[in-house]
Amino acid sequence: MPTPASAPVRYAVQRLTAPLTLDGNWDAAPWRDTPTLHLGHHMGRPPAHHPRVDARLRYDDDAIYVFWRVEDAFVRAVARQTHDAVSRDSCVEFFFSPSAQAGQSYFALETNCGGTLLFARHHLPRADSVLIDPADCARIQIRASLPSRIEPERPGPLTWFLQYRLPIRILTRYLPVEAPAPGVTWRANFFKCADDSSHPHWLTWAPVHHEQPDFHRPEAFGVIEFL
Repeated sequence: MPTPASAPVRYAVQRLTAPLTLDGNWDAAPWRDTPTLHLGHHMGRPPAHHPRVDARLRYDDDAIYVFWRVEDAFVRAVARQTHDAVSRDSCVEFFFSPSAQAGQSYFALETNCGGTLLFARHHLPRADSVLIDPADCARIQIRASLPSRIEPERPGPLTWFLQYRLPIRILTRYLPVEAPAPGVTWRANFFKCADDSSHPHWLTWAPVHHEQPDFHRPEAFGVIEFL
């Protein structure tokens, strides 16, 4: 029986009033006054290890800023280069359609705990996929609290942070973009995974009703609204 439709989850993205430096401080202004979204759902069987994962977003005329906080364990980071398989590591992911429609085209920005990223544009789940040019990826400012490589896995409790600035101009090279501004809405979801860790898990912000873990479900995206 199909799952009944429900209203999508929503998050309000506040506009910045001054330039923002990536300082990695979750409790400093303006981040301490920024609403927090929480990844409270999972895909697949209930995981033996369920990290607490929160994120905050801000924007200005030129970029979107995303700040992650993860209370984790069994942390690993093996991927070394842009577009390596970072989802096998301790990884957070921001999938989004840069318009109000939950359409067939979307971006997937995947970043492991050490700041290595995989960034792609998809048309339909895993179809007509295009990796973002590494030169464009290099324009994304990233600040990670952990080193770029963690091997072997760290089993004990570990809280880590990841912060990045994503220029809007990069996106316009790959898809039509409704630029962030008051009243504009995008469709999006936020994820946490660690496929090849000793304790794999697949966590989501907006619930994804599918038997097997699969983040590439744009029909399940929630709404982010720019204020």
